[in-house]
Amino acid sequence: MPAKNAQASRQGAAPIGATPDMLLDIVSYGRKGPGGILRFSSDELAQIRRTVDRAPEVMVKITGGGRDASSVQVHLDYIGRQGKLPIEDDEGRTHHGRSAARELASDWQLELCKGQYKAKPRKGQTDTRPKVAHNIVLSMPQGTQPEKLLRAARLFARTNFGQRHRYAMTLHVDQAHPHVHLVVKSEEEYEPTRRLCIYKATLRQWREQFAALLREEGVTANATARQVRGQMRTPYSTAVHHRLQALQASAQWPPEEKDRHRAPKTSTLLQAKIEKVLRLLGTQEQVIDHGLEAMQRTRQGVLHDWRTTAQQLRGQGEAKLAAEVDRFVESMPAVQTDARWLAERWKAQAKGRADLAPVAPDKGPRTR
Repeated sequence: MPAKNAQASRQGAAPIGATPDMLLDIVSYGRKGPGGILRFSSDELAQIRRTVDRAPEVMVKITGGGRDASSVQVHLDYIGRQGKLPIEDDEGRTHHGRSAARELASDWQLELCKGQYKAKPRKGQTDTRPKVAHNIVLSMPQGTQPEKLLRAARLFARTNFGQRHRYAMTLHVDQAHPHVHLVVKSEEEYEPTRRLCIYKATLRQWREQFAALLREEGVTANATARQVRGQMRTPYSTAVHHRLQALQASAQWPPEEKDRHRAPKTSTLLQAKIEKVLRLLGTQEQVIDHGLEAMQRTRQGVLHDWRTTAQQLRGQGEAKLAAEVDRFVESMPAVQTDARWLAERWKAQAKGRADLAPVAPDKGPRTR
């Protein structure tokens, strides 16, 4: 989001502080005004305000995809909660009941898709079969009105996939954050040789587009890279995120509930991380900070861009917003690797509470 050299941007040079996972592009499309001063447009000023005000960030993520017709039907049945929730298709029709997933899978003629009849890989081998469909989740934080989220998701799907790809969607409100599950058939309808390919740049574009659609619905929404917001640690995957939610919920159970139900298992991924950190503590503690130097370089690039943004805002007469940018930069947390964070947390807890170490301030699910 922060400013960078506009001329270098137009010439295709990498912006200061940019990495393949970041887009610091608030004024890469800026134009110089009178006197040759690069000026922010009203949209760019609004983007800066949303970011420093920490507006709710949209989430658009790929949660997988079926590689054969049966797996797509299973996922459609899952998002429809085995017939309890309606599933809306690309033609605006609503499918109800236990037969909804089967009807959609049959209507999409998934059995004709190329590659699904290849043999499944053995355990430990990579599955190279092409995806028959992509599973996408569009989400916003708690407090967002579900109806507005669904309307924005409907227009998002129609804009990106309408008349080319078959798709279906369902709104879920059973968790704190409302979200829409979107299933998109990979092959185009009239040109089956063309397939939907999703890259990191695609996800960034989708996030920005979905945030704009939500704002049209009156929902405050933003789409920025986590590094720009000062978040350096890599978010958890969906599976780990759900496991943490279950662990945190079980920690609040009353005694009678704990007696009746077995507590969820600790995330094996996070447990392995903790065990590795413990092995390193006292012997190779410096290894815990592996990758810190690269993270610090990224942070320095972000800080440089934000400070340049503040300077240009003052030159444009936006002193108040520039001061807010300064405060936003000062509030960024210190750079810390996952391993260092786990090590510090472990040191602060009693040895007998090692199993609770993964239940931490949640970073949320992975986003772009």
